[in-house]
Amino acid sequence: MMTKAPAPPSTAHLALPFFDDAHRTLADGLLPWADAQQVDEHDDRAACRDWVQRLGAGGWLRYCVPGSSGGALERLDSRALVLLRETLAYHSPLADFAFAMQGLGSGAITLAGTPQQHADYLTAVAKGGKIAAFALSEPEAGSDVGAMAMRAEATTDGWKLSGEKTWISNGGIADFYCVFAKTDPAGGTRGITAFIVDATTPGLDTSAHIDVMAPHPLATLRFENCVVPRAAQLGELNGGFKLAMRTLDIFRASVAGAALGMGRRALSEAIAHSKKRRMFGQTLADFQLTQAKLGEMAALIDGAALLTYRAAWMRDDAERRGAPAVGDVSAAAAMAKMCATENASRVIDMALQMHGGLGVKVGTKVESLYRDIRSLRIYEGATEVQQLIIGKSVLRG
Repeated sequence: MMTKAPAPPSTAHLALPFFDDAHRTLADGLLPWADAQQVDEHDDRAACRDWVQRLGAGGWLRYCVPGSSGGALERLDSRALVLLRETLAYHSPLADFAFAMQGLGSGAITLAGTPQQHADYLTAVAKGGKIAAFALSEPEAGSDVGAMAMRAEATTDGWKLSGEKTWISNGGIADFYCVFAKTDPAGGTRGITAFIVDATTPGLDTSAHIDVMAPHPLATLRFENCVVPRAAQLGELNGGFKLAMRTLDIFRASVAGAALGMGRRALSEAIAHSKKRRMFGQTLADFQLTQAKLGEMAALIDGAALLTYRAAWMRDDAERRGAPAVGDVSAAAAMAKMCATENASRVIDMALQMHGGLGVKVGTKVESLYRDIRSLRIYEGATEVQQLIIGKSVLRG
C-alpha cells in the first residue's frame, strides 16, 4: 500500500514566471486528487494497470496527448508534464511511472502519426483505455542507438520484424508498442524506422519479465517473423532515429520533474522525522547539524527545480514559436535531467542517513525512495550521456 505522504511541500514555485494560469489550475486540481489515492502496490503490474485506469478517469492522461485527440491542451506541454510527474512522484513513483509511459509510449504517434493512427491510439491513451510502451533499447544498443540490430524487412503488403528489444517499460502489460527497427542495415542511425505493433500481433513474445530493485513492469520483447501491415509504419522511412530523439526531448525534462518529486518527498520525510525523533533530551531538529543538512537538501532540490522549470519553459517556448527544439534547448534539458536526478539521489541518501537504522528497514518511505531514484540516473539517457550533450553544446559556443 502507498505510504501516506506528509503535508505536501510548498507550491510557491508556481508563482515563478515559467508557469501560467493553466499550470496553476492543473496543480490546484492534481494535489488533492493525488493525496486522496490509495493503491495497493505489492503487485507492480496490477498496480500499474490500476494507476492507468485512475489517471484516465481523473482526466490526467489527457495531458499526454494533443487537444485534437482529446488532450487537455492544444499541444504537448513540457511544463504540464513536469508538474504532473513531480506531484505524482512525490506521492507514488509507480503512479509517476504509469503516467510517464502513457506519454512516452505514445509520443512518437503524437509527433509523426497519421490521422488514422491518432484516432486508433491517442484517444484511448488519454482515457486509460490502452497502455502504451516505447521500444528502443536492445541488449547491445542502449545509449548507442546506431548499433541497433533489430530488422524490419518489407513484404508484399507490410513489414516483417525480427529481433529483440529489452528494458522495455510496460513490457507485458502494454496494448501496443512504438518499436524502432533497422530498415537499412548499413545506414546506422539514418537507417531506422518506427512502427506501431499491437501486443496481440503474432510473432511478438512479451513474456520475459525483468525484475529490478524498484519493481515496475519491465520486459524483453522478442520478435520472430512478426508481420505488421504497411499502415503500421510510423513517420518517414528511415526517419526513426530523429523521431525517437524528438520524443525523448519532450519527456527528458519530465524525468527531472519526477526526480524533484522524489527528492521533495525525501525532504518532507526527513523534516517530519527530525521533529518527532527525540535524543539527548531534545528533538533531532534541534541539532545544528540536522538543520545544516536539511538546508543543504533544500538548496539541492531548489537548484535542480530551477533548471528543470527553465528547460521545460524553453522547450515549450520553442514549440510556440515554431522553432526547432535543438541546441540550447537540448542542452538545457540535459542539465535539468542530470542535476535533478543526481541531486535527488543525494537528498534521498541524506534523508535515509537521518533516519538511522529505520532508513534501511524495508517498508519505510525513504528506503523505497532510495531504490526508486536509482534508475532515473540511467534511463532516457544516463548521466554520462547528459554530460556529453552539455559538453558538446559548450564547445559549440
